[in-house]
Parts: sequence; C-alpha cells; structure tokens
Amino acid sequence: KHAKVKVHKIYINGNQILSDRAIKRAMKKTNENGNLLNLFKQKKFVESDYQDDLNRILEKYNELGYRDAKILSDSVVPFDEKTVDVHINVEEGQKYYISDISWVGNTVIETDRLNRILDIRPGEVYNQKLLEKRTQTDEDAVANYYLNNGYLFYQLVPIEKNVRGDSIDLELRMMEGPQARINRVEINGNDRLYEKVVRRELYIRPGELFRKDDLVRSIREIAQTGHFNPENLNPDIRPNQEDGTVDIILPLESKANDQIEFSLGWGQTGVIGKVALKFTNFSIKNLFNPGSYKGIIPQGEGQTFTVSAQTNARYYQQYAVSFLDPWFGGKRPNSLSVSAYFSRQTGVNDSYYNNNWYNSGYGYGYPYGYGYGYGYGNYGYGYDNQYSYENAYDPNKVLQMAGVTLGFGKRLNWPDDYFSFTTELSYQWYYLKNWDYLYYMNNGTSNSLVLGLTLARNSIDSPLYTRRGSQFSLSLQMTPPASLFGKHDWKQLSEENTTEAKKKMYRWIEYWKLKFQSRTYTPLNNPTGKWTLVMMTRADFGLLGSYNKYLKTPFETFYVGGDGMSGSYSYATETVALRGYDNGALTPWGYDGYAYARLGVELHFPFMLQPTTTIYGLTFLEAGNAWTNVKDFSPFNLKRSAGAGVRIFLPMVGLMGIDWGYGFDKVFGRRGGSHFHFILGQEF
Repeated sequence: KHAKVKVHKIYINGNQILSDRAIKRAMKKTNENGNLLNLFKQKKFVESDYQDDLNRILEKYNELGYRDAKILSDSVVPFDEKTVDVHINVEEGQKYYISDISWVGNTVIETDRLNRILDIRPGEVYNQKLLEKRTQTDEDAVANYYLNNGYLFYQLVPIEKNVRGDSIDLELRMMEGPQARINRVEINGNDRLYEKVVRRELYIRPGELFRKDDLVRSIREIAQTGHFNPENLNPDIRPNQEDGTVDIILPLESKANDQIEFSLGWGQTGVIGKVALKFTNFSIKNLFNPGSYKGIIPQGEGQTFTVSAQTNARYYQQYAVSFLDPWFGGKRPNSLSVSAYFSRQTGVNDSYYNNNWYNSGYGYGYPYGYGYGYGYGNYGYGYDNQYSYENAYDPNKVLQMAGVTLGFGKRLNWPDDYFSFTTELSYQWYYLKNWDYLYYMNNGTSNSLVLGLTLARNSIDSPLYTRRGSQFSLSLQMTPPASLFGKHDWKQLSEENTTEAKKKMYRWIEYWKLKFQSRTYTPLNNPTGKWTLVMMTRADFGLLGSYNKYLKTPFETFYVGGDGMSGSYSYATETVALRGYDNGALTPWGYDGYAYARLGVELHFPFMLQPTTTIYGLTFLEAGNAWTNVKDFSPFNLKRSAGAGVRIFLPMVGLMGIDWGYGFDKVFGRRGGSHFHFILGQEF
C-alpha cells in the first residue's frame, strides 16, 4: 500500500459564467492540498467522491438556469508520487427562463393554491434545484401537503413541455392516487421500556390516515425519552398498493441513559465528595415486585428517580431525592413530580477569619466555599500559614435549609401540543445560627410557601445534539403577601435592626419571581445529516421583586457569572452562567442580584454522534449583567464575552464540558479577561 494520493491543482477550462473559485467551491470532496481555504476539508483524492463532485458542478449550473451545461471531458494526471492534477473541461450553454407553469391531474388541491405553495413564477430563472425543493424536499413543499393528507402513493413529475429559445414551459403532472391508511406499526429493538411506554408517545396508530407530520413527531417524541439512539431512528415505510395501506416499522437502538456520579477526595477541610444516582427508567409500581427488577431497581415505566449526597467535611453537606412520572396514571401526558432536599453549612471561626483574611479598599473579605477569599474593591488577598483548617470552622455558626416540592404538569393542545403548563407548590425552611454572612438576618428561622406557574414550549428534535426546534419558558413564582397578614409596623422593625426585629420580619419570606428563558436551534446545512452545523440563540431574563419595600427577600436571588455551577456558598441563590467572568463576579459578596439578563449565540459542530458517546464543539458570543434592584433593570447594558468549548455526553456520567471564555468588559473595576469554565449537566 502506498501513501494516500492528494490533489495538487484543479484546472477548469471553458467556463465564463462561473469563476474557477466558484466551481471549486461547488466540489465538496475534491479539494486542492495547498489552499489555506481548504484547511479543514478533505485533501485526498477518492474516485467516487470525485464523480459526485462532477455532478455537483452540473447541479450548480442547473441552479443558475444553465440546463444544458455539460462536462465535455475530465482527466486525472499524476503530478508527482503523492499528488495528482485534475483537469475539467465544461460547456456552459445558455441560460433558461420559465415562460409558463401548468398543472395536470390535480383534483385534491386547486391549481391556484398549488401555485401559491410552489412559489415559483413565470419569468423567473429555470432553477432545477429550487423546483425540486419546492415540489419534494422543503418542509412546506407540494409533496408534504399530499403526504399530510394520506396521499402516500402520490407522484409529481415535472415535464419540460415546450422549449423555445431561452424559454421553457413547465407542465407539472400529478398522480394523486388513493389515501393510505396505516395497517401496522411495528417496534423493533426495544429492550428497555415496556412497549406501552413507547407506543403512548406515538402519533401514528393503525387505522388512521397516514400523515408525514405525525410520523416525524413520533420520531421526535421517541428521541426525547433519551432511551434510544436518535441518530439511527430511521423509519421503514412499506406501502401496500393492493389494499391502499402502509406498514411502518420503527427500528430502535437502545442506549444506556442512567447516570452515576461519584467523586471522593481529601482536602484541607477533610473528606470532599459527592455521590448521585439518576435512574431514568424507573417503575414505582413494581417497587415491591422483585421479579420485575433489572439490576438493583425496578425498570420499564420511563419514570425518573434521583438521589444524591454531597459533602465538604464539616463545612457543607447536602442530601436530595426526587421522582418524576411523565405520564401520571398512564393514560395522558400529565406529569407528577416530587422532590425534597436538606443542606447544612458551617461558618468560619472568627479568630481564623480575622487572622487569615482581610479587607482591602472598599472591598469585603470572605472565605468562599473551600477557604478561598478575596476582597472586592481593590481585590486584596491575604493569609497566615500559622493557622490551620482544623480551627477554621465554627459549629456554632450554622445555616440549614430544607424543602419539599410537589408539581403537576399538563401537555396542552392550544396554541399547539408542544406547549405544557406546570403548577408547583413548595415549602422552604431556613435556620440561621450566628450566621454573619447573610446581612439581612443572622439568627432565627424563616419559612416560605411558594406557588410556581410555568408555561413552556419545547419542540427540539433531540436533547443531546439538537439540530432544530426551540425551547421557551415563562415562569412566575410567588409567595403569599405575609406582610398583609402580620400586625407589625414593618418600617419601624426595619429601622430597629435588632435580632428580635429581624426574626419577626423574616419569619415568613415573601417575594415574586418572574423568569423568561428561550433557545432556538437553526440548522445551517443539511438538517437531517450527521454533520449538521447548528446555530443556537439564547435570550433570558429574571426579576425578583417584593410586595413590601421593607421586606426584600434575602433568598432566591441571582448569582451571576462564571460557569453557572452552583457551589456551597450560594445561600439558596439561583446560579446563572456568564462565561468569561469569575463565578459570581456580577453579584459578589456584599451584593444580591434581584434582576439579570443574558443574551447569546452559539455555533455547534459535531465530532462524534454515537449511542454511547456524543461529542460536539462550540463557539459562542455572550452578554449579560445583574442588578441589585428590579427598577435598575437595563437589558441592553450588558457585559460581553466570547470563546469556544466542547461538550461530551457519556451515558453513565451525563453531559460535561469545558469552555474557554474571554470577558471584554470591566466588572467592579476589573476586566473579565481569560477564564476556563467546567460544565456538568445540561442547562436550560
């Protein structure tokens, strides 16, 4: 075997309408080796790819109206032992225009409507590629209007009826045929879910008229479950012309979807670790039926059960459990969710704090999470090695939080069935003992009862590497206005600024929280191919307000900046990523975020799309900001950043990635600069 042969030069002769560069650009696989523009393109010479590229040249001419274009001759000549020269002689012919369009054989759809759907008019250039797209391949092509009304046996054949000079009369001949009904829907390859769990997601059913949109939607819903490989979900459609029916075979390829996260280490604070188990095919009704178990849990119903525990030795512990049934009751797509959590955090010893950390300028020194501290303002750093972490934490300084949430969601039929509405009711409990780091209150107990309402729309085609669709979510969380029921002078209590006054003020937390989040995904090339480039856009904002200006909530604020991974120092705040800046840089210690905005655009490009591994790269432009008061909200006063990254999905681990971002603007006097961010989990 010899080394791979590459292309040295491509020589084009006979072309006048298209330049050499335009013709070479039309050749997708055959590229010159020394051209910097082809840096990431294939350089080797492959005979089959070369023949395809010759056809692409003709397609390019046909697209411009040159229907008579020909390849007169071509040759591949060795240049040296490792490269070849390619010579192509073309004859372009003349440019043609459409003089008339007529329809024959249509009885289901009237001619005027077909002309509107086709959207090609007499006098336009005879673009054969556009004609094929408007009749066959576009989402709103003529073919889809027939296929969505059961006319599976329909055919459309364009005929060049008259050719006069540079003008062509087009006759579009229709053979509509009978409407086809679905005979059988066969599911193959499913060894994870009960078959009823797969079938309840289908929009195609025996006895109903065949509709292409229903088939596409069924494939999308199966992919959304996460239990099957979306890249190989290609239905086998078998028409039976004898009886006017169709059989549909769905070849499924199961893939692991459960996740295990385990980390364990030893640091200056002691044992550091986390364990989390996420079972995505749980079956609660088989919990006491050992015969249904696969491994250590009952499986088959597509329910999700998650349990996790996290510790940073004496400093921080958190425990959580949740359950989700996407089809509560099994007959309708109504979801039921239940979750609960408990966390305990210990504060820093005063003597250690005073000797190891100091303020600088107008800043605030504070030992974040794992003993890391800095002062905002002039950014002072300081430590004294004579103190050890053994004396760092004070068991008499405690923040404990616990909560339970019950949610019920319903899929809507209007405006369309991609919409859903979810209602949640949650109770939160906060216990503070000598907690100096929350300036609203240091001692006491707080409670909140929260009603959450969420209207969402999700039409993405796949949750891992999304090619098309969108996600929108508008949510409102609100507590009862406890200040209206309490017989207190809230202004007087706020001015007292005593422990007893604060206990009365924050016994029941009150707030309203409005959030909007959106994502859109647009394919930039072949939307059904494995190597589709995708542009993702994002627009988010959040507002946290109060009913009483003297009772601003100290909890549920926005912690903005960095990678968006929540840490133990977040104090029941909501983390919001903004790459190119430090974690929490826009709402640092001493500041609370009561409003935020974030805009962004990303370009996604796949490296590997397999059942066991999904890897794709991305580049991004991002901008965001946070404000300490809702009235200061200014969605176009944003801090900008840009960068690149990679995402890797492994079934047992989930989604993880790394981004490099550069922040262009200053925050509290300090430019964002260069940052690496590590990502765990998928953010909406």
